[in-house]
Amino acid sequence: MERIIEVPLFPLQMVLFPTAVVPLHIFEQRYRLMIARCLEEKSPFGIVLKRPESRHLQEVPYSVGTLAEIQEIERLEDGRYHLIAVGTERFRIRQIKRQQAYLEGLVESYRDMHEPASLVRPYAERALDLFSSYLEILLEARSRQEIKALLPSDPEELSYLIAYLLDMQDEQKQHLLELTSTRQRLAEENEILRREVPFAQQVLRRNAHLQTHPDRSFLN
Repeated sequence: MERIIEVPLFPLQMVLFPTAVVPLHIFEQRYRLMIARCLEEKSPFGIVLKRPESRHLQEVPYSVGTLAEIQEIERLEDGRYHLIAVGTERFRIRQIKRQQAYLEGLVESYRDMHEPASLVRPYAERALDLFSSYLEILLEARSRQEIKALLPSDPEELSYLIAYLLDMQDEQKQHLLELTSTRQRLAEENEILRREVPFAQQVLRRNAHLQTHPDRSFLN
């Protein structure tokens, strides 16, 4: 997306990142109309984080969001939709239009700056190692090497995946979405993972202890 384009906007209480897959249940009439338009025009819609105080068309969402393309869709008899969408690229809203039942935006592409690979690579390697450990603990199944093999090798894609899957506040995810430095995004994610990995290990050990030494005090 090199030029300014008009897209329907879907404010949600979530942050979508490029390459991320999201299931959506479309039940409000205004968003049924939006999806029908996207299907007819074979066009994407934009997912933007909704501000907590926003209400209907008076809402002003965060200005940076992600385009979503419909991959699979099922239209129910009552007009609702179940769909699977995938994030493609980030955008910045230049202008919000309120002529339709749903918001529309004039948006422009929003990309990371170019950074030398030699500067980004150490952060990506550290993130790959930490995130593999994090997923190994959560999944309790695959080995770290197996997990590493499944993760993207591209640093920018890796940074988006980590941001999408980490359990943190929407506002924190939005901050990561708005960063234009892959290196900075990875650096901040590494700091989060350095805290989360030991915590997840502690929780796992505690759960294992409870399973092998159940509390029988309720029998007394």
